[in-house]
Amino acid sequence: MDRIIESIARELGRPAGQVENVVRLLDEGNTIPFIARYRKEAHGAMDDTALRRLEERLRYLRSLEQRREEIRRLLGEQEKLTKELSAAIEAAETLAALEDIYRPFRPMRRTRASIAKERGLEPLAQAILLQPQKEPEKLAEAFIDPEKGVPGVNEALAGASDIIAESVSDSAENRKRLRETIRRRGSLRSEASSPEDSVYRLYYDFSQPVSRLQGHQILALNRGEKEGYLKVSLSLDRELALNEVSRGLLRPGARNEAFLRAAVADGYDRLLFPSMETETRSALTETAAEGAIRNFALNLRPLLMAPPVKGRVTMGLDPGYRMGCKVAVVDPTGKVLDTAVVYPTHGERQRAEAIDTLAAMIARHGVEHIAIGNGTASRETEQMTAELLHRCPGVSYMVVSEAGASVYSASPLAAEEFPQYDVNLRSAVSIARRLQDPLAELVKIEPKAIGVGQYQHDMPQKKLEESLDAVVEDCVNAVGVDLNTASPSLLRRVSGLTAATAKSIVGYREANGAFTSRRQLLKVPKLGPKAFEQCAGFLRVPESEAVLDNTAVHPESYAAAEKLLQLCGFGLEDVRAGRLSQLPQRLRDRGEERTAKDCGVGLPTLRDIASELMKPGRDPRDELPKPVFRTDILEMKDLRPGMELSGTVRNVIDFGVFVDIGVHQDGLVHISELCDRFVRHPSEVVSVGDTVKVTVLSVDEKKKRISLSMKQAKK
Repeated sequence: MDRIIESIARELGRPAGQVENVVRLLDEGNTIPFIARYRKEAHGAMDDTALRRLEERLRYLRSLEQRREEIRRLLGEQEKLTKELSAAIEAAETLAALEDIYRPFRPMRRTRASIAKERGLEPLAQAILLQPQKEPEKLAEAFIDPEKGVPGVNEALAGASDIIAESVSDSAENRKRLRETIRRRGSLRSEASSPEDSVYRLYYDFSQPVSRLQGHQILALNRGEKEGYLKVSLSLDRELALNEVSRGLLRPGARNEAFLRAAVADGYDRLLFPSMETETRSALTETAAEGAIRNFALNLRPLLMAPPVKGRVTMGLDPGYRMGCKVAVVDPTGKVLDTAVVYPTHGERQRAEAIDTLAAMIARHGVEHIAIGNGTASRETEQMTAELLHRCPGVSYMVVSEAGASVYSASPLAAEEFPQYDVNLRSAVSIARRLQDPLAELVKIEPKAIGVGQYQHDMPQKKLEESLDAVVEDCVNAVGVDLNTASPSLLRRVSGLTAATAKSIVGYREANGAFTSRRQLLKVPKLGPKAFEQCAGFLRVPESEAVLDNTAVHPESYAAAEKLLQLCGFGLEDVRAGRLSQLPQRLRDRGEERTAKDCGVGLPTLRDIASELMKPGRDPRDELPKPVFRTDILEMKDLRPGMELSGTVRNVIDFGVFVDIGVHQDGLVHISELCDRFVRHPSEVVSVGDTVKVTVLSVDEKKKRISLSMKQAKK
């Protein structure tokens, strides 16, 4: 364990004591959000991202140690564990290095080399290697044995060559050297498998050094190959590689040189290079997938943390052609007030009827905002909405991503929530609620269906789900959850809660009425003291008489919070009335470290408590820029090169950013047009949900492509 902690501390640049504390907290069953928020003194205020990286490395290094011990045991059982092997196993720093060491000893299927060994030719292979000045043919004469399947010298030498070829391929040192050579000098090439045009035309004659390959290129090559459009191969200078793997084996002028050179070439061509090609492409794919998953998570966070549009009656429109446009009106809490289906694309008369119906619903319910899904028929629905708003002054609209809405509306969860509505109307409700509170609605949808990544269906699904679930968990806990209004879908994302305990909370709430304190949670069936410790600080109870129940102050720190108020001349009634503007100054005058000691908490915890007391019940999303609403629209034909527009970032990928500029088709800002300085990844400049200024570079209506620039837009 000491080695693991030291390794992680070195990688993260953190004191070993802090790493050890986090490992202990994780082993005790504490969640990352709880550790990040309420155990800052133990880990030096690491954020949730750093803590998750620590947890991931801990899992990897523990599995490495487990595999290390398993290989030692297996070699011991084979009586092959020498001091040299034991030292090599101990020094291995990766699973790949461990497997290279174990490779020659691992039980394998029958090979040409294993058959040669069965025929007693392994001593011949050793003799050829150890006696360079003797003719291999002379050495082979002693191993002729027709009964064993070795009728002559040629057959004996062929068997010895197979054994040497396999040893060349299985050598841990050879594999290590070749792995490094491929990394430095190898290239990945692709060509078209047929003359048929496709989206992979950029890769019909493609070559890129392994060291410079981008993640999106690797994933595109893999998909093109899988779909049959591309032939992909690894390219490496064969002579260079042969020199690497034959180092120390060949002696120029020796009588065994020609034989060994042929055996090495056979081992390289038939065994080693194909194996390393597979390994290299697998490693490249794994790295690309990790990058894509990281990028997906990076995009998901700002989407979930998008500012809510609170306290507004909202109309959701789920566009469609044949089935019409589904309509749902929800009140400020998300409760459905009204539904309808209109047909604005079925002709002028139906369009006029649709506008009349929607105008009446807006007037009847006091609708202030309209959310339009960005799927099929979105453009026509947006045009109708712009016309509708001429009759409804003060109402505005916003196009929202409907990714995953159909997945949710057809799910058992949606059926349970809205048994009285059909699938189509449920999606309209979801679209309206996405505008009101994106986080509360999007947690109901499988994260990978939200659509803010690239090649998500090609990712290792378990790893993708773990990563995205972690983002959802971090976002939910950063915002906090109203205990009396939260759905089971939202509650199960709270630290320490599961789907079962979330349902128990809702069941208890329905049976006993609204919660009036956090402590009441302990009466919920299946929710024990440990779960309460983990979840309590992230749950808000606005109805509680105890004002601290509506803050992120953990119940374990209530006494410290009250002591802080007392020492600074305040009371809990001042918190409720918002009369703590002088708290920071009084805290500084008294001294933070001294006050923390008097309150019995660490300095980070004291600062968090003070911050929460200043703004009880605050939502961190309220401090972010508000979403951009529209009352009119542009069309693609209206765009001209040089036009400057404002837009919303919809997706950030490896090679650029897609921006919604209000013309239904998102425009692409290539990475080279983001800013004047060099950036490795677009996420260094923008995030999903950002409002940006862009200049139109070009418009291709036929291919529906819009090219934009951020660096050319006037600041």
